[in-house]
Amino acid sequence: MRVPGGTPSATRTSRPRRDRRYEREQVLTAALFLLPALAVIGVFVLYPIVSAGYISLTSWNGFDPVKEFVGLDNYIRLAQDPEFWNSLFVTCIYAVGVCLLSVASGLTIALLLDAPLRGRGFYRGVYFLPAVTSSVAAAIVWKYMLDPAGLVNALLAQIGIEGPNWLQDRWLALGALTLLTVWKNLGFNAVLYLTALQALPQGVFEAAQLDGANLAQRLRFLTIPLLAPMTFFVVVQALITSFQAFDLVYVLTGGGPQGGTEVLGMLMYREAFRLGDFGYGTAIAFVTLFLVLGVTLVQWRASGSGRSSLR
Repeated sequence: MRVPGGTPSATRTSRPRRDRRYEREQVLTAALFLLPALAVIGVFVLYPIVSAGYISLTSWNGFDPVKEFVGLDNYIRLAQDPEFWNSLFVTCIYAVGVCLLSVASGLTIALLLDAPLRGRGFYRGVYFLPAVTSSVAAAIVWKYMLDPAGLVNALLAQIGIEGPNWLQDRWLALGALTLLTVWKNLGFNAVLYLTALQALPQGVFEAAQLDGANLAQRLRFLTIPLLAPMTFFVVVQALITSFQAFDLVYVLTGGGPQGGTEVLGMLMYREAFRLGDFGYGTAIAFVTLFLVLGVTLVQWRASGSGRSSLR
């Protein structure tokens, strides 16, 4: 069949032009809607980060209008500072403990709350109470409980055990701080795991049960692998919480005894706000940021980008 000359060529030429015009309209429309959000992110996120990065390259007391540029001197000083290495060591031990206990406690409570129990709503509310409790109030209560004359030692005395001075021993204080952090975030982690549990495909568990798999086997080979993406999220959240810790540490131990609980947040606060060295304090903050980012990326790659191991 004969096609009139020139018609196919004209059709092919006009169609790409219409497609390109339609794509430009889409891009402009998307940019228009994204502009307010990008402006907010730029003003309140990107600008503070860039500004803090510049401050970390200066010597500034926080009040002088002139910031003396010193280059990488703050970072060189950081690498040679034994207090920084002590804080990094304390933070890493603290972070490992918080991550492990957060996963174990959150998953355990979620499994219990997912079981057919009477009054599940009540128990869910009780376990979530620490998450909505003021951090300062919780730390004050724990501090009184762990006092030599406090509730914990009084209970130990009832069974003939002499309680130690919890907050004046380096490792006991760090352990108490770890438990306080895990307890504070227990309800949040349990809700995350509970949400993930209720979204799991029940057909897989029913098929495994028909094949003879008991509860422990279903938990080990189905539930835990299927919850791997949520576990990754909980670990990252616990890691960020640990590296950003300040309020609980400040109220419970103040960084003591002898730097035993002086996490990076406490060191940054002391250098910047107590000693007035904002350049050095900001350098500590940036090193903390890159440490958390690096560990998260390594963990993300090691976990298979959050994919379930059953795929």
